[in-house]
Amino acid sequence: MAATDDNDWQNSGLAPSLDQLRQDIDQVDQQIHRLLNQRARLAEGVAKAKFATDSNPVFYRPEREAQVLRNVMARNEGPLENETVARIFREIMSACLALEAPQTIAFLGPEGTFTHAAALKHFGHQAVVRPLATIDEVFREVEAGSAHYGVVPVENSSEGVVNHTLDCFIGSHLHVIGEVELRIHHQFLISPTTKQDSITKIYAHQQTLAQCRKWLDAHYPAAERVALTSNGEAAKRIRSEWHSAAIAGETAAELYNVTVLHKNIEDNPSNTTRFLIIGRDAIAASGQDKTSLLVAAHDRAGALIEILAPFAKHNISLTSIETRPALPEKWAYVFFIDLNGHVSDSNVAAALEEIRPLVKEVRVLGSYPKAVL
Repeated sequence: MAATDDNDWQNSGLAPSLDQLRQDIDQVDQQIHRLLNQRARLAEGVAKAKFATDSNPVFYRPEREAQVLRNVMARNEGPLENETVARIFREIMSACLALEAPQTIAFLGPEGTFTHAAALKHFGHQAVVRPLATIDEVFREVEAGSAHYGVVPVENSSEGVVNHTLDCFIGSHLHVIGEVELRIHHQFLISPTTKQDSITKIYAHQQTLAQCRKWLDAHYPAAERVALTSNGEAAKRIRSEWHSAAIAGETAAELYNVTVLHKNIEDNPSNTTRFLIIGRDAIAASGQDKTSLLVAAHDRAGALIEILAPFAKHNISLTSIETRPALPEKWAYVFFIDLNGHVSDSNVAAALEEIRPLVKEVRVLGSYPKAVL
């Protein structure tokens, strides 16, 4: 029995019965299930084809996945939202990639943090995620090949750039292969044993407490605010305390089986953090890309203007410029520049060729797809 078409209902002038709708849903579910397994078998075929021609093949192709997700959103006709459909396909691709070759993803931990959430958003829930204590460790794990890829925070719309991440690139030859933008929503969490009318302590990372200050002033002005190393640790700690609450994201709430008492308590609802995906190999263009550069300039007047002029000449839009000390040199600096375009684009390549004679070093940290989700 085929699923009833919407137009058939409209043409007949009769509304379908609840039983008919349920039968149609069952039929559609069977079709979806069959196609999912067909896609999985095709993924297994891809793995066999890659191993037949390469003893050490690359399975994760960020430019290809970005193109697939963009196509999903472009052809979506509703009623599901574009992002909802793309997230579903993100998980389908994650499951299929796990059949080809499980991918290990190192991230700045612990579990339950926003970096954890960013890793799952980008790679899906079938990836093998590994929390590490510091950003340096994430870089080292990927450089050593102990993890296929890493996820590290690079900037927040409220707090600014994460200097430690930029500094790690100075001494590393890893590539940026992707980016994730995550809207930061803070949830007020309690455990099954919490007495809601007796909350005297609220745990969270220091930045989180600052980002929720107005809400806390209005709702829990007398409660002690205790800063911890991470929001994940905050969610974990309240499981053993009846008089405390925590502020963390939904990932932490799910991981530690605690309850969201108040949703989205951040003072700035548009607060967003950008994360970078790091890997060992450069990737091809996806059609909608960004490029990150490290530029070491000479110590002379007008150096930055000289660097920027070729970008303007070749009509390249810069999205970010950050400055960091070029240690161990005294009073020497490097510029981190993000721009729209791929290093293989003719205008980007031309601009870089004009810049190279003007500076000590130009290093392409990576060209990668713009965040899709």
